[in-house]
Amino acid sequence: MTTINDVAKHAGVSVVTASRVLNNVDTVRPALRAKVEKAIEELGYVPNAVARSLRSKQTRSLAVIVPVIASPHWHGIIQAIEDVAKQRNYVVLLCSTREDDTIQQHYLDMVISQHVDGVIIAPCDSNPEKLEPLRERGIPTIVINRRVEGWEGDMVYSDCVSGAYALVSHLIGAGHQRIGIVSGLRHIPPLQDRIAGYCLALNEANISYDERLIRFTEDQNHNAEVVVDELLALDQPPTAIFATTNSIAKHIMDALLRRKVRIPEDMALVCFGEFPEAYFPFFTLILEPAYRLGVLAADMLFDQLGNGDEWQPRHEILPTQLIVRASCGSQQGIQPQIMFPDPSTIKTDVRPVLRLPADQRSHLSELMQALSLPVTTPI
Repeated sequence: MTTINDVAKHAGVSVVTASRVLNNVDTVRPALRAKVEKAIEELGYVPNAVARSLRSKQTRSLAVIVPVIASPHWHGIIQAIEDVAKQRNYVVLLCSTREDDTIQQHYLDMVISQHVDGVIIAPCDSNPEKLEPLRERGIPTIVINRRVEGWEGDMVYSDCVSGAYALVSHLIGAGHQRIGIVSGLRHIPPLQDRIAGYCLALNEANISYDERLIRFTEDQNHNAEVVVDELLALDQPPTAIFATTNSIAKHIMDALLRRKVRIPEDMALVCFGEFPEAYFPFFTLILEPAYRLGVLAADMLFDQLGNGDEWQPRHEILPTQLIVRASCGSQQGIQPQIMFPDPSTIKTDVRPVLRLPADQRSHLSELMQALSLPVTTPI
């Protein structure tokens, strides 16, 4: 088996120099680094990760705990984290909780036992006590894409309140007064924030709040049928629906089309989150900066790992974009029954979403309390 001594001898350098190259220490002169890298390639040397971790007390591994892996949004975040980790010679352990608290606890126990160097997590809810095991063991942790009240560590997430406010305000500007909202699990902070933005937009437009227009769905495929029937059966049904995720939007669209409800002629439909490339660009939506969220979370984690006691916690809130397309009715576009339209015929209007001023956001606590909604006060 090839050892680091063999690599050093083959490259004509000291073992210390070879070790510094393997650990990506930037003080090694480029010429020496090139010799060592060439020797590694020629000898087919593979470092012993277990032995290295015993010596350095680092496993050079990170855990990423997220709700799902396959969605475009989370895929973008994960890819960014992996890209940054690879540059630092770290491996990434991926864990999917499916928004299940029991599964999340299982993975927390696992990553602690595996002695990972750091964790990036999107918690199932906003309870900071569930992350205490990580803090107690001194494991650097980043909360991503979630807002956890009382968490004293690093957080990075997109501005869902302002995004939802902009999306619903656009519908109001297009003439809609009866706007339904269909959301997922009530305890998920980003979905709470999107409901808050929806309510704020209605409130500032002096549109009366109707609790019958707010619906929740857990089994998205089955419940979408029920939700659509309930909304259409109202004495004053909505003329537009805001789905808080793109997955919900897809099921709502399918349910509407099965009932011969045309989009957008009979019902405007908008959502949070872009669709996979297999879907043509039809939906008006809020686009979150997934890749940037992942890069920033990884950079923040390595900042914790590198600065130790000098590290100071940060809360980063990233802006979103409003993408205006045909589904809201304010753009001429192709109907969803057509499977493969020419993308060049689809109009897309991209608009940056500015963070709501503090005086507007200050109304949220009072508004949520008055509406008795399961929404915590957004930052």
